[in-house]
Amino acid sequence: MKFTNPKIDRNAPCWCGSGKKYKHCHEAFDEKIRSFEMKGAVVPSRKLIKTPLDIEGIKASAKINIKVLDAVSDQIKVGMSTEEIDQIVYDVTKSAGAIPAPLHYEGFPKSVCTSINEEVCHGIPSPDRILKDGDIINVDVSTIYKGYFSDSSRMFCIGNVSPENKKLVDVTKECVEIGIKHVIPWTFLGDMGHAVHQHAVENGYSVVRQIGGHGCGLEFHEDPWVSYVSEPGTEMLMVPGMCFTIEPMVNMGSDDIYEDEDNGWTIYTEDGKPSAQWEVQVLVTDKGCEVLAY
Repeated sequence: MKFTNPKIDRNAPCWCGSGKKYKHCHEAFDEKIRSFEMKGAVVPSRKLIKTPLDIEGIKASAKINIKVLDAVSDQIKVGMSTEEIDQIVYDVTKSAGAIPAPLHYEGFPKSVCTSINEEVCHGIPSPDRILKDGDIINVDVSTIYKGYFSDSSRMFCIGNVSPENKKLVDVTKECVEIGIKHVIPWTFLGDMGHAVHQHAVENGYSVVRQIGGHGCGLEFHEDPWVSYVSEPGTEMLMVPGMCFTIEPMVNMGSDDIYEDEDNGWTIYTEDGKPSAQWEVQVLVTDKGCEVLAY
C-alpha cells in the first residue's frame, strides 16, 4: 500500500518547519493519520496541514476579510447598486494593504461576488443591478494579504423581506453553525456535511450538490473539496491544522442549478426560487475548530 505521507527519519527535522526532530514533533501525529489510512480512509497530505507561521498569516488576512464585510454591513441598503458594494470591498481591502482575491481570478471581472435571490453564487456586480426592498443578497469576500488567503460571506436582508425568505436565510446560517459544531478532529468531513444537509432537509430545503466548500489559506482554492450532501464516515479525515470553508448553498426549492451562458460565472436555481449561503473559514484544532473568517 502506498501511503499519502511517506515515512521520514525520526531524527530528521520535522516537516512542519518547527526546527524540532521529527520524533519529538509530528511523528505520533503522522502515525495516527497512517492508522486511519490503513483502514481505507481518505487522509490529508502534509501540505494541507498549516504550520504556526501559516496560521498567523491566514489570521491576519481573515481580520481584513471580516473588516471588509463589516464595512458592507454598515452601508448596504435599498437603492444601492452591486457595483457600489464592489467599490466598498475594493477600497477597504486596498486601504488595508491587501488584494481582493476574486479580482481577475480566472477572468472574474470584479472584487466580490454579489448573488441576489435566485442567484446561488458568483453573481457579478453591476451598476445596473439595484438592490430592491425585499431582496436577499449574499456578499462573498475573499482576501489576499502577504500571500495568505481568507474567504467568508454573509447574507443581507434588504428592507422588508418576506417571512419565507427570512426563514431561508436564518436556517442557512443555522446550517453553518451546525457544521462548525461538527468539525471534530479525527472524524470525517462527511460527518459534518451530513449534519448540515439534515438540518436543511428537515426545514424543507435542498442543498446544492455540485458546488461546495474548499481548503483555503496558502491558495484561494485548495484540497479538500467539501460537500454538504455527504454520508457519515466518508470524505477526508479532519485533523488539526487543516483549514477550509463551510459554505452550504441552501435552496428553497430543488437543488438543480444552471450557469449563466453569457457571463460564464453566475449560478442560478433552475426553478427560480431563492437560494441562501453563509460562509466561514475554519481551522481544525485539537478540540474542535476555530472560526477565522465570518
